[in-house]
Amino acid sequence: MTTSPGSESGALPAELSPRQEQILGAVVERFIGSGTPVGSRHIAGTHGIDFASSTVRYELARLEELGYLSHPHTSAGRVPTDRGYRYYVDRLVPRGGGALVSSGALASAVDLGEMRTEVEGALQRLADAISELTSLLGVVTAPVTRIATIRHVEVLQLQPQLVTVVVITSTGSVSKRIIAFERPVDSGLVEWAKAVFNERLTGIGVGARMLDARLSDPSLTIREHEFLDALTPALSEMAEETSDHLFVGGRARFVADSRQDVAAIGALMEQLEERYTLLALLRRAMSRNEVYLHIGSELAEPGLHGLSMVAANYGIARGNLGTISLFGPTRMDYRLAMSTVREAAAVFSHYLEGVYE
Repeated sequence: MTTSPGSESGALPAELSPRQEQILGAVVERFIGSGTPVGSRHIAGTHGIDFASSTVRYELARLEELGYLSHPHTSAGRVPTDRGYRYYVDRLVPRGGGALVSSGALASAVDLGEMRTEVEGALQRLADAISELTSLLGVVTAPVTRIATIRHVEVLQLQPQLVTVVVITSTGSVSKRIIAFERPVDSGLVEWAKAVFNERLTGIGVGARMLDARLSDPSLTIREHEFLDALTPALSEMAEETSDHLFVGGRARFVADSRQDVAAIGALMEQLEERYTLLALLRRAMSRNEVYLHIGSELAEPGLHGLSMVAANYGIARGNLGTISLFGPTRMDYRLAMSTVREAAAVFSHYLEGVYE
């Protein structure tokens, strides 16, 4: 199943006749493959369409009147509109068929064997893999930290006045922070801080308010208090640092693709840099458990109207954690894109079950 802003609001297009659906599907698939306007001569006698040419021409004109096709310039051919793509995806793409992308291919490409120690590295490889398989831009969000807990904390002395704090969470994410002190730090104090962090903070939520309470201890000396206070931001600010990560694959290929709307590419690249709008878009649908799409004008940002997005959420039994998505031209291969994000989400969710405690 797929969902969209239109399907949520009940504003799906009216049903077409079987003949109109067959012709619309043929136009969409022909245009996805060629990128050139489709005329009656291109589809009559193909795709199982055995209607008279006059009938095909009539139905093409009717589909244009209904808003499913447009007639660019003076060309005799027609191209799908966003409404046409939406009808194609929601009504004409086969459901329940075999996946176009195998889970084995994704697992091999991502090298999931390393995932248990470096989830973020696996997320980048996943973004690269789905982009390679589809020739679209792969965008994967890092796991949300709302259910992540602290698994282990390392406190290491790099130099006499430099200490690094490494925090490993139940999601497999790793955060590193280097703290500089004005004077050399006692190595015994470093070992003591490591023991305190692991004894008192293991299992509590990342960025949880109880962190200060767990570390508060009137029996500590002023020196110990000051040292913990200096190191604590490495843990308390981790949620903010890791929750806005986007992993992008295939950026160079995407920008070089001649099918793209140049203005839309620029707008998307800008959004990737700023992150906030894209994160809001992807996380708005975190409760969904099916593939969802935004086609052309369904994307809220006007600058992105020349693109489409196909996405699926990954997670564990306790809830969805992040999103695997593909961005590309509105004439993307939706069947391949939908199959890819669906399989990638399933593969990644399966392996995350072994990462979370």
